[in-house]
Amino acid sequence: MHVIDFIVFIVFTLGVVIFGCSFFKKGSSADEFTSAGHSIPGWVVGMSIFATYVSSISYIGYPGKAFAADWNAFVFSLSIPIASYFAAKYFVPFYRHGGSVSAYTFLEEKFGAWARLYASACYLLTQIARMGSILYLLAVPMFILMGWDMHMVIILTSIGIIIYSMMGGLKAVIWADAIQGIILIGGAVLCLAILMFSMPEGPMQTFELAANSPMGNKFSLGEFTTDLTTSTFWVCLIYGIFINLQNYGIDQNYVQRYHAAKTDKDAKFSALFGGYLFIPVSALFFLIGSALYSYYQAGVAELPTEIQAKPDYVFPYFIVNVLPVGLRGLLIASIFAAGMSTVSTSVTSAATIILTDYVRPFFLRAKHQKLELAIVRFSSFAVGILGAIVAIAMLSVESIIDAWWTLSSIFSGGMLGLFLLGCIRQRISRLAAFLGCVAGVGVIAWISLADMWQLPGVPLHSYLAIVLGTSTIFVVGFLLSLLLFRKSKNCQ
Repeated sequence: MHVIDFIVFIVFTLGVVIFGCSFFKKGSSADEFTSAGHSIPGWVVGMSIFATYVSSISYIGYPGKAFAADWNAFVFSLSIPIASYFAAKYFVPFYRHGGSVSAYTFLEEKFGAWARLYASACYLLTQIARMGSILYLLAVPMFILMGWDMHMVIILTSIGIIIYSMMGGLKAVIWADAIQGIILIGGAVLCLAILMFSMPEGPMQTFELAANSPMGNKFSLGEFTTDLTTSTFWVCLIYGIFINLQNYGIDQNYVQRYHAAKTDKDAKFSALFGGYLFIPVSALFFLIGSALYSYYQAGVAELPTEIQAKPDYVFPYFIVNVLPVGLRGLLIASIFAAGMSTVSTSVTSAATIILTDYVRPFFLRAKHQKLELAIVRFSSFAVGILGAIVAIAMLSVESIIDAWWTLSSIFSGGMLGLFLLGCIRQRISRLAAFLGCVAGVGVIAWISLADMWQLPGVPLHSYLAIVLGTSTIFVVGFLLSLLLFRKSKNCQ
């Protein structure tokens, strides 16, 4: 890498760490660390929500998916407006007036401590898997760019993120997210422009070659059939609706940001702004993947066979070998911006959950500000290390999008089903809710692990594990509750 690229990358990365650390404040409390003092403008919180969505999974995985296949995964983005609407109308007021920064206090009030512990444990597992996926994708471009050892990149990046997350808390994370979000959009737009205007017959050749690919139309959103065993349009849409409702409704990353906004109006705006902004930007990343296919198909440059076999490596390879000096460093920095913002968010929110859902209820009977602040900072460190370990374990995966979507379906555990049970007016028995969760987790495990362990399967795509699991928890919990209350009345 040219020295100018290296300088751009290092200045940006160190700048983010130093900027985050600048929010360090002596005498800060654990509540200020986890809720940013309820002082952040709505547009900044919205950019933070957006930047959390646009991780390096999007920056590298989406172009890789579009390069190798089509735009089927973009259908996930099309489901976001539904979740954003419900967030602004229902979820934001619900959490803002609930009092607790934890997303899972509500579940304990409805069903007991087990529900809170179950949901928070699922959340922690999901975030650690997400951090691992993103840290892995941060290491890919540096390996291609300079041959750096991916283990070393993962470890050093984790250390930088952990430092500013520990020092500045949620306020540092949100403001850093906003800046990183702007940079990553600018970098992606520049890259797409270079790709399209490098085509021998002009920008429109990008669309012609991709649409008439021998493998089929690469702009296809998937088959519109009712087949639930493959990744059709409807499978991705249903998966997206459930995942995004879960994100906006019960994901600590989002709930914490609702609390960080100055006012209720700011919080509602942030939910809509962050979600809607992701749609055109994710389309931008898929278009980059299609443009990469057309670029190499037109013979503008050669793509080594070993890179072509690893779709997640194609975009970083293009950045390294085609982009001019300076811009190359900016693009690598923007990929890091995408990943660092999401990982820092996961670190801070996971540390918050450890404090609010595990330490305070069981180990601290009275508030002790200094001790709580030390605990949440140590938890940030521990969660960051676990994320790095998962990233190293992921070095052998073929498609990070597939790996992440599978892991998120398994670890999320159908939390949305339990949350929906708590929201309905019908009184739900705690025992019925517990049995519903057991049934739902069993269904998720069955669908997700059937192929791996060669178990008798079900005619469903693995993406639908969370859909069926959520539905099972809700339906079983609701029906058993009706049955239990009916028996109780008969015995009186």
